[in-house]
Amino acid sequence: MRLLSAITVLAFAWATAGEHPNIVILLADDAGWGDYSFNGNRQLATPHIDSLAQDGAHFARFFVQPVCSPTRAEFLTGRYHRRLGVTGVSTGQERMNPSEKTFADSFKAAGYVTGIFGKWHNGSQWPYHPLARGFDTFWGYTSGHWGEYFDAPLEHNGVMEKSAGYIVDVLTDKALQFIERNQRRPFLCYVPFTTPHSPFSVPPEDWDRFKAKPLTQTATPAKEENQDATRCVLAMLENQDRNVGRILAKLKALNLENDTIVIYFSDNGPNTARWNGNMKGKKGSTDEGGVRSPLFIRWPGKIARGAKVNVIAGAIDLNPTLHALAQVSRQGDQPLDGRSLSPLLLKDAPEDWPARTLFQTWGNQVSARTDTHRLDQAGNLFDMVVDPNQTRPIQDRQPEIAKALQLSVQTWRTEMGLTSDANRQGKTKTPHTQGNAVDPRPIAIGYREFPITMLPARDGEPLGELRRSAKAPNASYFTNWTKTTDAAVWNVEVMNAGTYLVTLDYTCPNADVGSTLELSVGATKITSKVTEPWDPPLFTQQDVVPRTTHGESLLKPFKTMTLGEIKLEPGQMQLKLRATSIPGQSVLDLRRLTLTLR
Repeated sequence: MRLLSAITVLAFAWATAGEHPNIVILLADDAGWGDYSFNGNRQLATPHIDSLAQDGAHFARFFVQPVCSPTRAEFLTGRYHRRLGVTGVSTGQERMNPSEKTFADSFKAAGYVTGIFGKWHNGSQWPYHPLARGFDTFWGYTSGHWGEYFDAPLEHNGVMEKSAGYIVDVLTDKALQFIERNQRRPFLCYVPFTTPHSPFSVPPEDWDRFKAKPLTQTATPAKEENQDATRCVLAMLENQDRNVGRILAKLKALNLENDTIVIYFSDNGPNTARWNGNMKGKKGSTDEGGVRSPLFIRWPGKIARGAKVNVIAGAIDLNPTLHALAQVSRQGDQPLDGRSLSPLLLKDAPEDWPARTLFQTWGNQVSARTDTHRLDQAGNLFDMVVDPNQTRPIQDRQPEIAKALQLSVQTWRTEMGLTSDANRQGKTKTPHTQGNAVDPRPIAIGYREFPITMLPARDGEPLGELRRSAKAPNASYFTNWTKTTDAAVWNVEVMNAGTYLVTLDYTCPNADVGSTLELSVGATKITSKVTEPWDPPLFTQQDVVPRTTHGESLLKPFKTMTLGEIKLEPGQMQLKLRATSIPGQSVLDLRRLTLTLR
């Protein structure tokens, strides 16, 4: 019966290969609209990315959210991220509600084979993991960013594996293998690149072209720019462009070019002050520069070469657009906030294309954008046609437009729960996080279909004097563990009764070996002793700009030790790791706990 089922599925896939186009989605991390030669940046060359606009369509005004995970959630679902449970970028706030369906769910149901190669950033554990959201294959990392760009440990379908090489090159290799392996089936290949997100690390051959390069286009204002950071961003994007070229070359070599829709965009504005068309704002800002992204879409023979779309569009539109272009039925019945852009891509813009308002939010700040105006988070109105850099507020001269947009913002706030949620949400503390409070939703462990559950430090809460190694949680670990009153805790929900193998990734100097650890999950406890030292030095790899200036942690390789087996019953409870005896000055530094259902 199982063999027959597999043959049926494979036959269906072969049958649909000629009916539905392949999909390749390329997503930059923290690149601004102005980081491409197509958009006027003369300090680098991005010919392969530019070719997608030249051979397809580009959108003049495409908008995303000010930071990573909200944009990704909206792109995956076609719905504003506040509806989805996504309120932050770390400590569990980035998780999308399990009830939501993604475009990957739809394409998988339609017979596509689906893969993601890079940064996920919408939940690490099942049912938030990409393999629970419609993807068959995952290579990369689930957190907001990864601190190791060379020879990085990466996750492959729930298991950590060591890679060799620069992270963008490595994950592109995995994507190319996926395309090659599935060339005779309809496939959805999602490549969310790591760059140019910090840390500012790039291969030497790329950095050598930029390390002494004079900058001729600068930030507004120029005094805020870190020139080495800008040079590294440019080098990262040329490296990324080269990898985009490898993907496009593979499609051509396999004769898949005309049967594949390729999409390229970024998840927010630039992560540093640098040239961005002189627009106001960067990552974390709801002004134009913080939320405007390139959008290039190529489908030879279907989308006209060099087409330009002038109406506003947003990340929420990509989900319905992909469904419409590929003629794939959407899974789920949640109402969409986005609309399909296919009429704008497959023919001239219809005369009756309805006017609309798009909303961007972060840190309880909301900005509204129409085709002609932006109302900023402070209530200032700007004519974006004559004043695209937001230099002259005009609410006094156009009070009717200002009032209408203020009302629409208030209505949207109420609908999204922003008005009543302001106190819990808090104000923006940095461009990268809305505060590090751990999301109260429990982390599920023990799903039969995904028996390995990783509990990284970023998702836990330090008690006592235990602390994270940096203020940016995503690539941090727990350190300063010196007292028996210190502990690391995670709120969990055990889904299935059973025996769980528990391991932890740690470092510990020889002088501190011997601490006794106690793991309690509810009322059940096990103990174990740290018996082996592991004290590698901190590394910066090949950072151009010190990562500590951006609140990021210096890293080191961690060793895995087995804590033991624990028998658990279903239910919500607290998982707590503490030390009952500490013979040295400290216990250990902790990267993650892992529980595997036997």
